Amino acid sequence: MTTDSPILIEQRAGYRVITLNRPDKLNAFNEAMHQAMRKGVEDAEADESCRALLLTGAGRGFCTGQDLSDRLAKPGESVVLGGAQEAYYNPLVRRLRSLPFPVVAAVNGVAAGAGANIALACDIVLAARSANFIQSFARVGLVPDSGGTWFLPRLVGDARAHGLALLAEPLPAEKAEQWGLIWKCVDDAALASEAQKLCEHFARAPTQGLALIKRALNASADNSLDAQLDLERDLQRTASLTPDYAEGLRAFIEKRKANFTGRRK
Repeated sequence: MTTDSPILIEQRAGYRVITLNRPDKLNAFNEAMHQAMRKGVEDAEADESCRALLLTGAGRGFCTGQDLSDRLAKPGESVVLGGAQEAYYNPLVRRLRSLPFPVVAAVNGVAAGAGANIALACDIVLAARSANFIQSFARVGLVPDSGGTWFLPRLVGDARAHGLALLAEPLPAEKAEQWGLIWKCVDDAALASEAQKLCEHFARAPTQGLALIKRALNASADNSLDAQLDLERDLQRTASLTPDYAEGLRAFIEKRKANFTGRRK
């Protein structure tokens, strides 16, 4: 893939890196980027040697959501939005949440609109200290999408979710960590190396068990306690039949480090 492609894909030992690559537009999505992103994520899922995915942005921003200039109406016409959500953003968010391995977002700069919520759809979010998260929709009279109205109340509570969505004020990365919106804020110079360390860890981890953990956590928001207890029981039974658990148990008994490297199945 050439450097002028809308996304860049790098295959590393045990994981892949997808870099949004429209730095002159702060990595805002256009049609070409949507299509490339869909294929990039599908290819990562199809690759049995891929045990983690790292998502980041080129240049000084992570992603500012939809490139509205790519959808400008003619004079006197109005564009009814929603088609891009149905065709691209919603499938992407669902795919990131359901991938059978961890997804790490390395937010290297501003993450605004759908760009912020795509980051929040990832399993672990690291952000550079200079980064900001902005639910910018209210500035142009739109509604937070790409899961924003689902993620925000669950991550930071109703009061802060309302403030972020209605005021559309930037939330600095350090405060985002304090509020529980993201996993960790790190110095700008350390972001790439910290994200790499996480993915290298996941590349050596029991991926089958991690996939089941994702399923349990994703289901917990809508389940009663009883339903979640039943789900945990069922998933634990599934986990106990995996080669990962067999290797982890042998390593524990033999007092050695487990070797989980290899294919996901």
